[in-house]
Amino acid sequence: MIIDAHHHLWTADYQWLAEPGLEAIRRDYTIADLLPQLNEVGVTATVLVEAGRCAAEETAEFLAHAATTPRIAGVVGWASLTDPAIAATLAGYRELPGATKLVGLRDQVQGVADPGHLARSDVRAALAAIGAAGLTFDLVVHVGQLTSCAEAARATPGTTFVLDHLGKPRIAAAAGLAEWRTAVRDLAGCDNVVAKLSGLLSEAGPGWRVADIRPYVDTALELFGPHRLMAGSDWPVCDLVASYAEVWTAIDAGLGELSATERADVLAGTAIRTYALEVGS
Repeated sequence: MIIDAHHHLWTADYQWLAEPGLEAIRRDYTIADLLPQLNEVGVTATVLVEAGRCAAEETAEFLAHAATTPRIAGVVGWASLTDPAIAATLAGYRELPGATKLVGLRDQVQGVADPGHLARSDVRAALAAIGAAGLTFDLVVHVGQLTSCAEAARATPGTTFVLDHLGKPRIAAAAGLAEWRTAVRDLAGCDNVVAKLSGLLSEAGPGWRVADIRPYVDTALELFGPHRLMAGSDWPVCDLVASYAEVWTAIDAGLGELSATERADVLAGTAIRTYALEVGS
């Protein structure tokens, strides 16, 4: 069984797609585009993650997709951590078609310049409310924010945090591994944090090799263990540097020395447990 624990859908008019260098993925990506990718690799089910539109309407659309697409087992929607009405936002999501597939929430923390953002009292209260609602919170952050993530995780032990893309290590930088290992170690020490092996080829950049990402996969396995790691394609972002199938080939190569049980955890079990996914056998 393979669970793609991190992919997106979007339309060409998403604002962030206007940035230079994104021309190759500046188009609509739909369910019709997704399903052939899953079939080629043999993916059992997926988790559809908010894609930076930062609007409740996107979450409603994604839940509607999940309601009519059995392969989408879960949706990580969007919510602002500074929304004073976040409880009402969550309640509204629960009334939507497909609401039973809402498994988590995410905010675009990576774009917040304030280093104290995750220490704000309203943000901590929102994180606690998300956990109390039975939802996870996905951390889309860069390596410089990992220390504040660890502090937030310790402060809200009732919330399960999911670190997207291993915290975006600077794989292409000479000191990237040492920098990231130091930053992520404290976060990995929090029992309420799991992490995704996703987005690593994008961080390695064009011309990537499996050898470029292998030290990061090995370190993640050391610090989190297979039972707290899951795998995701980060499609269609990955299309900038690698095909959907190439992403899974690279992930598979990185897991080559694990036992069958450990591989099953990374490829499916951790995602199923963390997001409480209902998938076929």
